[in-house]
Amino acid sequence: MTTSSNSKNPVETTTPDDSSMTPEQAAWFAEIFGRLVANVDTVLLGKTFVIRLGFTALLSEGHLLLEDYPGTGKTSFARAMAQSVKGTSSRIQFTPDLLPGDITGVSIYDQKAGGFEYHEGPVFANIVLADEINRASPKTQSALLEVMEEGQVTVDGVTHSVGVPFMVIATQNPIEQAGTYRLPEAQLDRFLMKASIGYPDHASTLRILEGAGTRAHDTVVPSIVEADVVIEMARVARLVHVDPSVNDYVSRLVDATRSAGEVRLGASVRGALALVRAAKTFAAAAGRHYVIPDDVKTLAEPVLAHRLVLDPEAEFDGVTASSILSQILIETPPPSDRQAV
Repeated sequence: MTTSSNSKNPVETTTPDDSSMTPEQAAWFAEIFGRLVANVDTVLLGKTFVIRLGFTALLSEGHLLLEDYPGTGKTSFARAMAQSVKGTSSRIQFTPDLLPGDITGVSIYDQKAGGFEYHEGPVFANIVLADEINRASPKTQSALLEVMEEGQVTVDGVTHSVGVPFMVIATQNPIEQAGTYRLPEAQLDRFLMKASIGYPDHASTLRILEGAGTRAHDTVVPSIVEADVVIEMARVARLVHVDPSVNDYVSRLVDATRSAGEVRLGASVRGALALVRAAKTFAAAAGRHYVIPDDVKTLAEPVLAHRLVLDPEAEFDGVTASSILSQILIETPPPSDRQAV
């Protein structure tokens, strides 16, 4: 069930310089976004906000890090997102013996052709699930750096594009740290957001148990849009208006993370840019062609928390990046709505 033909982007209403989103485009964006979220919600029951974050990351051309316990539906989440946008998905199980070539692909000598032939790795998909990414060696983890930043891989000096849309959903287990390799700050910074699915509530658990006869990988959700519509949605999201006062608010929040007493390393400029990009998409998903301070406040924790490096003493005392950001949001006054619109 594809509906891209019935939900065309009203590009005719774009301003002559194509520099800002129109209210018509915002309504078109929000309508499709809502249907995408509702589609995945049939698989990942009761986790609407996390699903919204996932599609916000996808349409902001970013990547998502899920830190969660086993069995919370991470694989089903990635597969349902890919099916919703009529795209391809792949799953890479990260293990200590995984090699970079197992991700990016390898060149194999073809005796008949008398030359090397490139064989694509599982990273060539629209949505790639990097399961338990911290179980692989740092060398293997780094194989994702280029493709996450530039959408391409280089093997034997030859560059190969993975195409668009492209998104990495990486997972790590927060309780089992034996035999794992902590993701370096440079790689954490490549993820637009970090989130947690968590366990379903009682009502959602009952609905899941009612469908216990169907295995998770047998579940197929209908496609909502073609991949080219996703590309157009990402382009339109970049046109959402951001008032200078909102940019100033983002800057003050990021500055506050750097001066917080418990923080050894605050959010980078990439983090500030990521927050603005995500806020644009989040605003469009709400049917607005402009960002408001509440968009920034809602996304500050998932976008910035994983970019903070805390002092060891603070971590020992139980301080978390989320608690620091919550305090920063309280102490940093947002601009008024009148200024922000």
